[in-house]
Amino acid sequence: MTTPMLLLQTRKRGTWSLYNVEEDKVLNLQLKIPNKRFCGSSKEWLIFVDKDLVVTLVNPFFRVKGRIKKENSIICLPPLNPQPISRYWFSKTNYFVFKATISADPILNANDYIVVVIYEEYCRLAFIRPGKDTAWTYVDQRWSLIEEVVPIRDKFYAVDRWGNLLSFDGVDQFKCNVESKVNNTEQTSEKKYLMALNEKDFLMVERFTTWDDDSKRETMEFKVFEFSFVKGDWIETNNLGDVAIFVGDNSSIYVVASNDYGCQPNCIYFTHDHYRIRMDFKPWGPNDIGVYNIKTRSISQLFTKDAMTIMKLTNRPPIWIAPTF
Repeated sequence: MTTPMLLLQTRKRGTWSLYNVEEDKVLNLQLKIPNKRFCGSSKEWLIFVDKDLVVTLVNPFFRVKGRIKKENSIICLPPLNPQPISRYWFSKTNYFVFKATISADPILNANDYIVVVIYEEYCRLAFIRPGKDTAWTYVDQRWSLIEEVVPIRDKFYAVDRWGNLLSFDGVDQFKCNVESKVNNTEQTSEKKYLMALNEKDFLMVERFTTWDDDSKRETMEFKVFEFSFVKGDWIETNNLGDVAIFVGDNSSIYVVASNDYGCQPNCIYFTHDHYRIRMDFKPWGPNDIGVYNIKTRSISQLFTKDAMTIMKLTNRPPIWIAPTF
């Protein structure tokens, strides 16, 4: 894996570019992918919901302008059809899936990968095993308001709006275990992100934002927590050491900064991702983007002025992607 890069929509419809954080520039590489809001970026693949709630996977590196498109650059999965479903969501297909992830590369593991989505306003879970299933399985509706899901072998771990860590057994039809004992019943942060460093070490990132009278969003701070399986709870930490974290509509990414990734250690790189209550980026465009230093609790600008202007004109939020080239 190289430095995580940001996928930016250009002024030309259906064409996207990559922003390299390490070099602080937009690469001269045009990717021909749909003009959609991407609800996930995982294993180099992007995930979006097409018309009729069809979940679609696309690999942008298989669709470079000027090159022959590789076979299976787009994979269409069966449509989502949870019951009941309101007509409102059929007019908001870009936002029907809040967030999504895949467990493995769908080309290299065609018969052994799982796609998990967090869908509609109650943020419930659904999954499908494309090599084995012909329809989606909808997880018990008791488990709702999910913020993020990460795959670990045959399990998926999730965090909900209260900070509970849940584990779902992918072999046993997503039977749920509650790993945490969080007593908090209030949602104090706007967003929560989850990432697994390994099978035993999990980080939760909380994002605190403000909104002005014109619906312009601004991130104020982040808090990072490590999960203790002994205590069954999250322990706040102010030091990630040499780790840098990348959060947004993508599956949350972490890298060891000293491995020549060109990013700052002990920092959180964040984008203006989807907030399920407010789905319209107008009139400001995706403005809430930057780098948060955990030690100094300060935020610095990530983009040049020109890149920010492009995003506001296209009104599509960028998304982190971790290429392997």
